[in-house]
Amino acid sequence: MVTELVRPDVRFHASFVRAVAEFGDAHLDGASDLLPPRSEPIDAATFSALVDRLRADALEATPRAADRVPATALWIVEGDELLGFLQIRHRLTPFLLEQGGHIGYSVRPSARRRGHASAALRAALPIAHGLGIDPVLVCCLEDNAGSRAVIEGAGGRYEDSRQGHRRYWIPTA
Repeated sequence: MVTELVRPDVRFHASFVRAVAEFGDAHLDGASDLLPPRSEPIDAATFSALVDRLRADALEATPRAADRVPATALWIVEGDELLGFLQIRHRLTPFLLEQGGHIGYSVRPSARRRGHASAALRAALPIAHGLGIDPVLVCCLEDNAGSRAVIEGAGGRYEDSRQGHRRYWIPTA
């Protein structure tokens, strides 16, 4: 099977529920704060509304809090199985410039160390370029050796560390 980035879609409902449960209480980079609380069941109607919100979040005209920017939500999948989340933020706020970056991603624990994050980040670069972003800023926690390897493998050039986050710039063209 091939790792792909796809737009959020209701066909991934069951797989989404399994993936979110697998993360437990861990922070989900790239999953956005638009996700419902993990303590609530995600029925079909709730999931459909979530998919609509994630898709709308990419549009400049979508109303959002002053500290949020348009962001393209993509899901990391292999066949019909949701493996993780990736988000491309269209602009940098002061917070994103310090530690969030343009691209955030998370791969569910059972799918880690199999190249999915690397494939997803590489696939996201031309999408970011199409959004007019070049280069992209990608950040990871200082102690996240796996994410550091993913970012460096995609051509990330280390700039500095701020507030416990390593900051890398990656060309998208």
